[in-house]
Amino acid sequence: MKSIRSPSEPLPMNPESKSTTKSLPLEGVIVLEFCQYLSGPSAGLRLADLGARVIKIENPGKGDLCRILPIKNRWVENDSLLFHTINRNKESYTANLKSEHELAEIKRLIGKADVLMHNFRPGVMEKLGLGYEAVKALNAGLVYAEISGYGAEGPWARKPGQDLLLQAMSGLMFASGNQKDGPMPFGLAIGDMLCGAQAVQGILAALVHRKRTGKGSRISLSLLESLLDMQFEVLTTYFASGKRPLRSAVNSAHPLLGAPYGIYATKDSHLAIAMIPIAPLREALGCGELERFDQSMVFTHRDAIKQVLADFLKSATTDHWLAKLREKGLWAMDVKDWKQLKATQGYRQSNLEQIIKLTNGQSIKTNRCPIRIDGEVLLSDRPAPTLGEHTASIKQEFN
Repeated sequence: MKSIRSPSEPLPMNPESKSTTKSLPLEGVIVLEFCQYLSGPSAGLRLADLGARVIKIENPGKGDLCRILPIKNRWVENDSLLFHTINRNKESYTANLKSEHELAEIKRLIGKADVLMHNFRPGVMEKLGLGYEAVKALNAGLVYAEISGYGAEGPWARKPGQDLLLQAMSGLMFASGNQKDGPMPFGLAIGDMLCGAQAVQGILAALVHRKRTGKGSRISLSLLESLLDMQFEVLTTYFASGKRPLRSAVNSAHPLLGAPYGIYATKDSHLAIAMIPIAPLREALGCGELERFDQSMVFTHRDAIKQVLADFLKSATTDHWLAKLREKGLWAMDVKDWKQLKATQGYRQSNLEQIIKLTNGQSIKTNRCPIRIDGEVLLSDRPAPTLGEHTASIKQEFN
């Protein structure tokens, strides 16, 4: 059940969706999701949040392998909690794509769909008879989106498209951590999520194009290209200089930014300091040792400046330093964990959580869609589907 909640309504910490007659932008759009794990399903999740009807096409018996990929060994209704977080608000249709009869049923379904997404390795859909050229003959207006690890062609096309491996290949691991640290992986499946978000952008653009021309489109993305796109700042700098930007020796937060940009330990916790000129920073903190540095030295003496700050800020609490910096209107913030974040008024006011109601009467708390439409948030209490839950009803409807 999709719903929209007005920001003027009371904001409980665990908001539950409720029925509404207000339509969402993608209502009436049918998406067939031939995807597993994270990149494609994350795109399907966002399309579903925006009102599309997303039907997961899954292999009988196994389904999306994300169903058996646990996070912290958490399981819900025989599937992993991870599967539930990224596949809510969808339907599940099982089909053996190697069966001539079941493949024919899938092709009839494709003929009535608006979007087809897949994140199989290059060549798999073509072998099944479901490559772009084949399905375009079935549905000339179809938007066909394909996600791969490294692209459909070239020497890397057959490499496994797994997020950590793509982070390793893309250079991303040298953007975080300090200069003497080893490669530092991002603590999220950032390639999958970013590529999924970009797939949604491409699909929406193609749907607009179809509205204007009546023609479908083929949208192709790879996790490698998405991770490289995210690094446009450091890559452009590298192209210009021929040198990899070096991370700070201490308190690094961005390899391209000078002192004081970074995270600093205080007497009781940590403090994030953004782009602040040296003179106002020295005055606000009362740090005399900064007098030997001026603004022209924030890159040439970056590590020395940061080390002075790192030693100095340990003498008092985070709240003490925040008060001094904010009095001068300077950019700084205390570093929060998730428990601390949830306790803030700002978090509660943003209405960032929603409840997913399971078929067994239990529930899961998760994030809502971050997009607001006309100032209103999008909520849905519909859980991820059980394997093949909607096969029979979809067959009756479309075949």
